[in-house]
Amino acid sequence: MRYWLMKSEPDEFSIDDLARARRRGSAWFGVRNYQARNFMRDQMQIGDQVLFYHSSCPEPGIAGLAEVCTKAYPDETQFDPKSKYYDAKATRDDPRWANVDLWFVKKTRLLGLAELRRHKALAGMRLLARGNRLSITPVDADEWKFITTKLLT
Repeated sequence: MRYWLMKSEPDEFSIDDLARARRRGSAWFGVRNYQARNFMRDQMQIGDQVLFYHSSCPEPGIAGLAEVCTKAYPDETQFDPKSKYYDAKATRDDPRWANVDLWFVKKTRLLGLAELRRHKALAGMRLLARGNRLSITPVDADEWKFITTKLLT
């Protein structure tokens, strides 16, 4: 099992939106960064655990926990000319973009960047690296354990 941090703008899709979907699962669509796509397509597996992060909002931070519930499959929005995620170069025979589905696990207190930065155990976390803007990043098993057992309990 692997661990991930996945960012979403809460006005687009929040932890509360994922909670409303419950065990139906929600597609994590619209990723248009190759490295983030590759994480989903090549490394994510069913059962992987996710830190659900609210970004581009007044109070960014970890807002809950989720679980990957499907293997990667083609993101349908790439084929829809009406979608803001449309990609004219993508075809059904050769899709360029993928997504996975997530299940809601639980909502947590908001764990912001300032608090995450205060802990030495998280100094190497990719989220905290200068210039990191990826919407999906791997989380080290020790970082996951520290966050979920020390900060979110």
